[in-house]
Amino acid sequence: MTVPPPLMVLGTSSGAGKSLMTAALCRVLRRRGETPLPFKGQNMSNNAWVDQAGGEMAYSQALQAWAAGLEPQCAMNPVLLKPQGDSTSEVIHLGQSVGSCRAEHYYRDWFRPGWAAIRAGLSNLQAQHPGGRLVLEGAGSPVEVNLQPRDLTNLRLAQYLRARCILVADIERGGVFAQLVGTLALLRPVERPLIRGLLINRFRGRRELFDEGRRWLEANTGIPVLGVMPWLDELFPPEDSLDLLERRGRKRGAELEIAVLKLPSLSNFSDLDPLEAEPSVQLRWVAPGEELGHPDAVVVPGSKQTLRDLEALQSSGLGKHVHTYAAAGGAVLGICGGMQLLGRELIDPEGLEGGNNGAGSAPGLDLLPLRTVFGGNKALRQRSSQALWPVLGDSGTLPIEGFELHRGSTSALEPCQQLCAEAELGWVHGSVAGTYLHGVFESGPWRRRWLNQLRTRKGLPLLSEQQPHHSRQREALLDRLADAFAQHVNLEPLLKP
Repeated sequence: MTVPPPLMVLGTSSGAGKSLMTAALCRVLRRRGETPLPFKGQNMSNNAWVDQAGGEMAYSQALQAWAAGLEPQCAMNPVLLKPQGDSTSEVIHLGQSVGSCRAEHYYRDWFRPGWAAIRAGLSNLQAQHPGGRLVLEGAGSPVEVNLQPRDLTNLRLAQYLRARCILVADIERGGVFAQLVGTLALLRPVERPLIRGLLINRFRGRRELFDEGRRWLEANTGIPVLGVMPWLDELFPPEDSLDLLERRGRKRGAELEIAVLKLPSLSNFSDLDPLEAEPSVQLRWVAPGEELGHPDAVVVPGSKQTLRDLEALQSSGLGKHVHTYAAAGGAVLGICGGMQLLGRELIDPEGLEGGNNGAGSAPGLDLLPLRTVFGGNKALRQRSSQALWPVLGDSGTLPIEGFELHRGSTSALEPCQQLCAEAELGWVHGSVAGTYLHGVFESGPWRRRWLNQLRTRKGLPLLSEQQPHHSRQREALLDRLADAFAQHVNLEPLLKP
């Protein structure tokens, strides 16, 4: 069986759009009858997914897998670094935590194991999909000269696989010519032939206005400009919490305002994407030091360093404001680390969760009568259950699904209403609820019932609960992305023999 040559998407910088362009490329190749295999050797992100086998991976590679029509698996992202403050990251190899490391020691201690994990991931992925085409994503810039000798996931991988590379630059940031020409100038002679095409991303206005720039780039680099991707006014899943800053626009017709706490160690913020996609919902991200205001609900999302985030909430006064809000009957929902924060006791005997005092315990916000003890193995598994809450009128239970991704075990200190059939997955106390299920809002009927509870309080008409799983909206979004890519990008120079 002939294996098509790998393709690779590199960027002139972080945030150039590599992840989405890789997803678009996967969907376009799938439409052409190919089996694209998304792969990012090393990613740094706290926005994670758990595959069916219980392996942890970056959410962006899960998105690319869906674009390719495949089930996500951790082999697509064999090295994941999860920042946890103080220049330290948790190291995930092939879906499992293998330790933590400071930035200055990473390449000394983890280069060889990381490269071994990358090769194993490649081997696993190709063995499962013989004849598939690898579609690789780089990380940051490929020409960080201080890091190049120990680079794991850009040009080392491109050379190893003889990949045909696209170099993406974000024109929205300005300086696109310097980005491209500067990057090419810093490539070694053996590396430059790997770049088969340039791609201009996020162009506003009429494309013909860039025709002269396109001709200049091709004449001065000798590399074809494959296309100019327009600015797409879509709510694409953010890869980095900084991307949330781009979501501050006001929705017309929004009837509910939901405040989401922007924790310093925020993780799994893609949990909020289904709410963001609701036309009647306006999300407002609130960081410690900012005003909580009077929202219709407060969501406390996941945290990579629960005790560190708890200290930030308490020292800024935001924790007190949430407590006052809940005491007055305000609706609060905590997800994973957010639920742990809402509890009464947090016990961290091994100092895993970033408290200033290291090992020990701390009182939580005391909105749920829960005790969390950190330690032991990380819970990593997909779950499905029946939701017992919320209940509206004589409505029955609803299916609910998501995944667990947490350290620690939580138990109720006094009788507490269960959120779903499995007692360990969530609790409800008055107007405050918490769950360990990441992705809980993806279940359309449950999300609508939770929103309808808020709408009832406000005297608003109920929304239909006959709502599909969020994956259907995600598929439509990927299709629109691929449509634009197919229209504006010529892949033939990249695909021809």
